[in-house]
Amino acid sequence: MQEEQVILVDKDDNQIGLMPKMEAHEKALLHRAFSVFTFNDKGELLLQQRAAEKYHSPLLWTNTCCSHQRDGETNLEAGKRRLQEEMGFVCELKEIFSFIYKAPFDNGLTEHELDHVMIGSYNDKPIINKEEVQAYKWMTLEAVKKDMQENPEEYTAWFKIIFEKSYNKLTQYA
Repeated sequence: MQEEQVILVDKDDNQIGLMPKMEAHEKALLHRAFSVFTFNDKGELLLQQRAAEKYHSPLLWTNTCCSHQRDGETNLEAGKRRLQEEMGFVCELKEIFSFIYKAPFDNGLTEHELDHVMIGSYNDKPIINKEEVQAYKWMTLEAVKKDMQENPEEYTAWFKIIFEKSYNKLTQYA
């Protein structure tokens, strides 16, 4: 199976090429990505714990799902695809903003992404893909914020960055 390609972009999100995902992370090149935050009617955020077998950040907690768009795929199409692949459901998504961040990992890889943040609403029990997700839980944004301050080592690097950048925007939807 061919390695997944990521879309290399400039700071204005113009596509400038494709590259195997691992190579882009090794070279810390800016590429397009997305992060989905799904809330229930109680205003709780659905978090996932990454599977133990993930090549980086295993067993850490993060937002509902995140990944990379495929060539020719819209942000919303990518978000819905990955929700289905990881969490076993699809819901309507709305893109609320995008920003650039850089997060190096202990294993030598670096996330350097132009991240499109999307929100959705879902109230049922997810059917998690055990190859991708170890567990899930629903938490209020306040509870996440408090737990992240008390236990930062339990959360992915990108989720901590995205959560801080988007907290005020997310509270409008929770």
